[in-house]
Amino acid sequence: MFKKFDVIVVGAGHAGCEAACGAANLGSSVLLITQNLNAIAQLSCNPAMGGVAKGQIVREIDALGGYSGIVTDKNTLQFRMLNLSKGPAMWSPRAQVDNITFSISWRSILESVNNLNLWQDEVIGLRIEKGKVCGVRTKMGLEIEAKSVILTNGTFLNGRIHIGEQNFVGGRIGEMQSKGLSEDLKRYDFEVLTLKTGTPMRVDGRSIDFTKLEAQKGDETPKQFSYLEKRKEPLTQRSCYLAYTSLEVHDILRKGFDQSPLFQGRIQGRGPRYCPSIEDKIERFSSKDRHQLFIEPESNYTSLYYINGFSSSLALSVQYDALRKIKGFENAIIQKPGYAIEYDYFPPTQLKDTLETKQIEHLYFAGQINGTTGYEEAACQGLMAGINAHLNLNDKPAFVLKRSEGYIGVLIDDLITKGVDEPYRMFTSRAEFRILLRQDNADQRLTPLSYAIGLASEERMRRVEKKTQSCEELISFIEKNSALPEEVNNLFEEKETPIINQKTKIGQLILRPQINLKDLSANIPYLKEKVDLIDQSIKEEVVESAEIKIKYQSYIDKEQEISDKLSKHENLIIKDDFNYQALNSLSFEAREKLTKIRPKTIGQASRISGVSPSDISVLIIYISK
Repeated sequence: MFKKFDVIVVGAGHAGCEAACGAANLGSSVLLITQNLNAIAQLSCNPAMGGVAKGQIVREIDALGGYSGIVTDKNTLQFRMLNLSKGPAMWSPRAQVDNITFSISWRSILESVNNLNLWQDEVIGLRIEKGKVCGVRTKMGLEIEAKSVILTNGTFLNGRIHIGEQNFVGGRIGEMQSKGLSEDLKRYDFEVLTLKTGTPMRVDGRSIDFTKLEAQKGDETPKQFSYLEKRKEPLTQRSCYLAYTSLEVHDILRKGFDQSPLFQGRIQGRGPRYCPSIEDKIERFSSKDRHQLFIEPESNYTSLYYINGFSSSLALSVQYDALRKIKGFENAIIQKPGYAIEYDYFPPTQLKDTLETKQIEHLYFAGQINGTTGYEEAACQGLMAGINAHLNLNDKPAFVLKRSEGYIGVLIDDLITKGVDEPYRMFTSRAEFRILLRQDNADQRLTPLSYAIGLASEERMRRVEKKTQSCEELISFIEKNSALPEEVNNLFEEKETPIINQKTKIGQLILRPQINLKDLSANIPYLKEKVDLIDQSIKEEVVESAEIKIKYQSYIDKEQEISDKLSKHENLIIKDDFNYQALNSLSFEAREKLTKIRPKTIGQASRISGVSPSDISVLIIYISK
């Protein structure tokens, strides 16, 4: 019935979709298997893409030739650039998206990619021979051959849903769990553990009194995620809203603790520290009188609203009573309850830096199966797994990003060296080179790398080259030319920054925190003329990039210098068969951890918990010999 595929991808969430497209676009024949073809790339939690650090990841996926940014732009309900009051390393794009059309757009893309086939079924086991994966077994009784398999099962592996004292199996509410794979892989000495996550209720917008809530609008000039496909029409944006809990709400929630699966011990898995349930928040932050909630629209085609910040596994009656004490929700109607879900994951220290498993050749894990949380974190893992599955089959070098090259590199390195004991979420603070890893330069950092392996298109590459050249020309112009006092002093007075008394280089003026390039070009005719000559399709990006480079060049140079110094030992290769146990000068814990994790480089070894700087010094001496 089926031919032998190069790659089988199991699961059609964000990781699975990017993995399938990545491998297929590189030339592999791919079969994507999912339980439900009508639930592709579901936004199981909040209907949004991007956010702090996550927005940088979406930009990086797009720069590499993935589709998450393109799909997000097609279905944006609201766009905001977060953290604009901080430095550019912290600027993070975020978009509310249409939960209904988002999935449809992803399916349309999957069906347009050559070499990619879809199949609705459930994978219950793997075919493994002589330490290599060679196919999958499905619930329908099929055995489908493949040279590589990528597992992206999300929260479906032995998933169990909790609502108060009620609990039942499921991968998402209304959808069945995936049974069999965890048990199958345990036979091959894989470690399998349990994590927990949760999601808030969905409320009928017709029952909310929005006049009592605080509107939160999108940016006046909304941007987008994809560098390639530009929005052809102005974006009509929807508002989000702010609401607040109260002590009365907290008291009602506490009354439900005796039925809470979290506090009664029925949930064993550890949940996400940075996205706790509302009951966890009022317990941990008992001194707070209220907690902020973000009320987010789900779609233009439904009345549903997502109550961000009100994640709960409490009994439905308690959720209802507490919700109706929130201002604006006195008559609220819940269409889907909040719930917690426990699921199996495989500690990612069992993976190589390509996301291939150490135990089984040509078997890859990507997404929440590795202990991460978030669509963006899952999607980038899927893309990297798809790329590396293809490259491995064709005897080509692995595609691995360094920590100084992308947030994706930081994420994967963190997973395989540090492991996870709670759902992993990306933050800008996890990246030591975040001024280098800005959202504005993801294409300049990563598109050339992706183009070199054949994934990023010619169109993408030419666009990056044009942007880079235009940016360099604009910076050169700014550094060479000066502004007259009569051209800029009115602006300076308006911005409350000292006026100038003589001709001054434009580059020096841009260094002032109150002044931006857009303001200067509006006041200096020859600068405006130069800016107007930039290709309209990239003008905004070029101006932003040029200004950031001028304002923060000293910081960028310093971080690049540190990165270059660290890379001397960072990329020092450790042989796969290195005998750590023979080095008595290493601590016992270091020998144990290094033998288990098998880091590929000194840099990875240095980030393993329990491996001290003195242990690293010992390793460097022996490897250098």
